[in-house]
Amino acid sequence: MTEQALQIHQFPCLEDNYGFLVHDPASGYTACIDTPEVEAIERALEKKGWTLTHIFNTHHHLDHAGGNLELKEKTEAVIVGPRKDNSRIPGLDIQLANGDDYRFAEHEVIILETPGHTTGHCIYYFAAAGAAFVGDTLFSLGCGRLFEGTPQEMWTSIQKLMELPDETAVYCAHEYTQANAAFALSIEPKNKALVKRAAEIDKLRAANKPTVPTTIGLERKTNPFMRPDSAELRENIGLVDGTDVEVFAATRHRKDKF
Repeated sequence: MTEQALQIHQFPCLEDNYGFLVHDPASGYTACIDTPEVEAIERALEKKGWTLTHIFNTHHHLDHAGGNLELKEKTEAVIVGPRKDNSRIPGLDIQLANGDDYRFAEHEVIILETPGHTTGHCIYYFAAAGAAFVGDTLFSLGCGRLFEGTPQEMWTSIQKLMELPDETAVYCAHEYTQANAAFALSIEPKNKALVKRAAEIDKLRAANKPTVPTTIGLERKTNPFMRPDSAELRENIGLVDGTDVEVFAATRHRKDKF
């Protein structure tokens, strides 16, 4: 059977979250990535005329898994999530680990464990569609706070994402880009690609348009958390001779206080 293209629908949730529906036209399968807000997910499903069959959870935080049980009760959706978070994700049916290949209808979904924001965080990479749903590991021009993991764990996780093709669409769970751009410019102000992108972001947000999705290639050029090898960044944070993980950790610490 020929694999049909996935349809992805993005919509706002809560104050600054994004919800995502992933739909396979051939099978009728529809997954939501995380469950930040039940009402918003239901409105999106109704708008598209789709029926929820799956829930893919990236991690256990309430704004990512808080709607699991209500949606499962209403739809009997199968809940898929990281094995390491099996005790913290409500209603988990299918537990997956790093490198597992899960099939969503005819579509390959590769699971990458990305600890750092939480110890059990994972992302879902739909290989043929070139789409990665990254939860709170990576943001447009940013990365998640280290609530449970270490800088080394988070840097290793980000390196996994950097190995994906440059054209990979990156679906982040929050609209943080404008604030992230201000921080990025504070430590790498001569990065021409970043300066250009910041201006584009300001225009998008002024028009109340999303800055998500981004791409791996764009993040590699502009996201400070993917750029610990930048000479300018290293000089501006005072770690010219530091290791990549030391530079990453110092950058994350600065962002926490920005």
